[in-house]
Amino acid sequence: MKSFLISVTLLALVSFKISAQAKEIPHLKKQGDRIQLIVDGKPFIILGGELGNSSFTSVEYMSPIWPKLKAMHLNTVLAPVYWELIEPTENKFDFELIDDLIIEARKNELKLVLLWFGSWKNSMSSHAPAWVKTNQNKYPRVKSTAGVSHEILTPFSENNLEADKNAFRALLQHLKEIDSRDRTVIMVQPENEIGMLPSARDHHSLANSAFNKPVPKELIAYLTKNKKSLVPEFYEVWEKNGFKINGTWEEIFGKGEHTDEIFMAWFFAKFTNEVTKAGKEVYPLPMYVNAALNAKGRKPGEYPSAGPLPHLMDVWKAVGEEIDFLSPDFYNPDFQHWNDLYVRQGNPLFVPEHKFDKTVAGKAAFAIGHYEALGFSPFAIEAVDEPANEPLGKMYALLEQLTPIITLHQGKGEIDGVLLAKENEGSVVKLGDYEFTFNHSYKLGWEAEAKNETWGMAGAIIIQTGENEFYIAGNGFYVTFKNLKNPKLKVGILKVDEGLFENNKWKITRHLNGDQTHQGRHLRMFKEDYKIQRLELYNYE
Repeated sequence: MKSFLISVTLLALVSFKISAQAKEIPHLKKQGDRIQLIVDGKPFIILGGELGNSSFTSVEYMSPIWPKLKAMHLNTVLAPVYWELIEPTENKFDFELIDDLIIEARKNELKLVLLWFGSWKNSMSSHAPAWVKTNQNKYPRVKSTAGVSHEILTPFSENNLEADKNAFRALLQHLKEIDSRDRTVIMVQPENEIGMLPSARDHHSLANSAFNKPVPKELIAYLTKNKKSLVPEFYEVWEKNGFKINGTWEEIFGKGEHTDEIFMAWFFAKFTNEVTKAGKEVYPLPMYVNAALNAKGRKPGEYPSAGPLPHLMDVWKAVGEEIDFLSPDFYNPDFQHWNDLYVRQGNPLFVPEHKFDKTVAGKAAFAIGHYEALGFSPFAIEAVDEPANEPLGKMYALLEQLTPIITLHQGKGEIDGVLLAKENEGSVVKLGDYEFTFNHSYKLGWEAEAKNETWGMAGAIIIQTGENEFYIAGNGFYVTFKNLKNPKLKVGILKVDEGLFENNKWKITRHLNGDQTHQGRHLRMFKEDYKIQRLELYNYE
């Protein structure tokens, strides 16, 4: 009997291991010309929110937050992991808090993207453990030109690198042990908003020594191989100095703060790539790095310099082979401008952090529609008072329903999105044989708010599912139609239905031909509407 029980137990353990292995690890996969995140064997769009930096430090503090996140239709939470909390004593790790919070995420049917607050968080090293902070001789810091230390661990120290690698590897090993079956954690961000402040480069003796050495051959090889596809900003710097391939940093890129930034970018990226590699060797989840965007007119050192910024994309890609993609954090305007820069060279868009303001609902639809983004995530998501009435939650509810259709058509030229405001009241989309002109609904003048000096931002996503069939979702717009192939033909509305998806099946709640289409003139959703409509078009002379 005893041997029978042992056999049953062993069989159960083997079955558990097989089931855990059979469930695919989250990974990136190309479909058409786009990259998809695959979770539990299916394409997954992150409808996310990032927690405030201290919220994930207590199970008790998180307890009232989970229901808020569910009420806003989030499927993913971006949450920090703090080096100082998991390794309070060197080589002694405490993952109890992480375990408890992962269990709570599972209970609430939410996925997690973990943010590793290791060597750098918002440029600084504030989340390094005390045993690192208090031993500056072993774990040196960045120095100014005057030799003054800053609270930024220098990327030129092997001790700094090995300490970070060791902790990150331990974290990923633990995630593998406790989460390889459930796959609650779907992605990891090593470090956070890496950057150099308040000068353009580090002047520690280790940094000075590296600065006076030849530019690494790996960077030169990358530049030479990818010369025609370098981002224009970087190409111009190299071109200005004659496309040199031998020499020190200043000999190849010239003297100036721009060279200081390129130099730092290489070593920040090298350090981060090594940390990422250490984690992936034990549990290869998708991993990305994020950037604090630089404001116009500021010089390197006046913003977090040398991070994964668009003009430094080639440096990060040259040495960051283990890093899957680069992402922007938004606390400044020009949403489309910056995203246009980040999707160059096939880099997939993921917006891991955006100021939680009144624009985020429209931007979520635009990012997922226009850029076919991996996901969207405002910061301090728990700060909302009325989650059930939050516009972002209403938009996420639409995107949640549409996700199977969106992911099916990604990478095939069958999806687009628009972002509308008073300063950008119209936008044109071309899909199939048709041209769609989206305008802000306030242009109709039928809503009281149309008379306001400023207009609230509106957003929409459109998906082509047949030759003449489209799903359009969002708020605050009306759209008219033209035939691209034969402009002489008029385009009419054959049918418009409003509805929702239940168990991935389309359910019609209203048939809208008539007053709701202005007698066939347009498809329309007012600013306070958050709806999905199915549209069929036809052509006539």
